Amino acid sequence: MYLTITLIYFAVINFISVIVCCYDKLMAIKGKRRISEKALLNLSALGGGIAMYITMCIIRHKTKHPKFMIGIPLIIAIQITILLVFLKNIG
Repeated sequence: MYLTITLIYFAVINFISVIVCCYDKLMAIKGKRRISEKALLNLSALGGGIAMYITMCIIRHKTKHPKFMIGIPLIIAIQITILLVFLKNIG
């Protein structure tokens, strides 16, 4: 049950991350109001980092910003570490 809920959560947060990242890129192209960097990083921290990082690389959005190109993989690494520790302790 918990696994199903967790997988659904990660699917939804990653989907939202892709949509927000693409929207921010579109607004950048149009010169309109953008999504804040804090909001993008928060989505990554909430679990959408993998999809956001892949999307940023594909659409070449924020790829020159170390905050994103180093920060998001670091967030992902921390999340994977926490997950592995958690799984080790319950198994």
